[in-house]
Amino acid sequence: MTISKRTFLKGSVLVAGSVAMPAVLRAQATVVRWGELLAASHPQVQMAERVAKEVKEKSGGRIDIQLFPNGQLGSGKDMMESVSSGALQLTTDGAGALGAFLPALSVVEAPYLWRDAAHLAKVSASPEFQKMNADLVARRGMRMLNVTYYGKRHLTSGSRAVKSPADMVGFKLRVPPVDTFLAMADAWGAKATPIAFPELYLALSQGAVDGQENPLPTIQSGKFHEVQKHLVLTEHIITPRMVIVNEAFWKSLPAADRSLLEAAFNAGAAWQDKELLSQEATLVGTLKAGGMNVVEVNVEEWRKPVLATVPAKFEAKWGKGTFESLLKL
Repeated sequence: MTISKRTFLKGSVLVAGSVAMPAVLRAQATVVRWGELLAASHPQVQMAERVAKEVKEKSGGRIDIQLFPNGQLGSGKDMMESVSSGALQLTTDGAGALGAFLPALSVVEAPYLWRDAAHLAKVSASPEFQKMNADLVARRGMRMLNVTYYGKRHLTSGSRAVKSPADMVGFKLRVPPVDTFLAMADAWGAKATPIAFPELYLALSQGAVDGQENPLPTIQSGKFHEVQKHLVLTEHIITPRMVIVNEAFWKSLPAADRSLLEAAFNAGAAWQDKELLSQEATLVGTLKAGGMNVVEVNVEEWRKPVLATVPAKFEAKWGKGTFESLLKL
C-alpha cells in the first residue's frame, strides 16, 4: 500500500474534522492512521496489524486503524512530528529517537543499561519514566502508551572483520541520528555515520558504510544479511520501542474506547515481546546457515569504553543519578 503526501494530508484533515464532530456522529466511524518505519514483515508491524484487527472486531468496525509501514509517511522523525501536530494519530519509535523531542528520554535506550527484556519491562512503572511521559505530553502533545521489546542490538560488517573495539577504529558505522548512539560509536573509535533506515540497505550494498547495528529480527527483515558478511554479537543496547499517540486525539476518545485500545495495545505488546525473544533464540543459527560469519566477542571489552564515557557525558541531559537508578530496577 502506498499513499501520496497530498492524499495523506487530505485524509488527516478529514480525521481532524472527525475528532471535532459531536460524539454521536464520531461513534459511527473513527479512522486512525498508524505510521511505521519498519517493513511489513517485522514483528513490530505485525503487532500493529494484530491491534488493528482486534480493535476493529471489538468495536464492531467503529474504530478503523489504517497502517502505513516501511516509511511510507516519511522518516521516524517526520512521523513523530506528525503525531505531535495531530496530522497522524499513532507511530512507534525508540527512546533515543524520542530524545529529539524530550532529551531526558534517551536514557531509556542508553547502551549497556538493561540486562534483559524483563529488566527493560520494569521501566514503564518507574517514577522516572512516568515523569518523562508527563513531560512529553505537556511539551509536545504526545503520549507513550506502551514500552515494547525491540531486541538486543548487534553489529554487522561487510568485508571488514571485527572482533574487538580495536578493530572499530576508522570503521564507518551506520547509526540512527541519535546522540547517544553517536557517543557510543565514538567510544569504540568508530566513525559514526547517520543514515535513514529506509536508505540503509542501499548504503550497505554500495559500501557507503562498513557496517550497521540492529537487533537480529531487524537484520533479518531488512535483509541486511544479503549485503553484510559478519555478525558480531556485541549486545550493546537492548532497545525499547514506544507506541506513541497524539494526546488531543487520545483525550477526544470516549473512556470506553480508550480502554478498548489500551487492552489491544497491551495484548499486542505481549505478543511482540514473546515473538521477538523467540526469533532471537533461532536467528543466529538462521543467519549463520545463510552464510554470515558469526563472531562471538568478549562483551565486557565492548562495554568498558562505553560506560567509561557515555553516562557521564549525558548526565546533565538525563538528570543526575537517573542512569544508575534505572540500572538498579
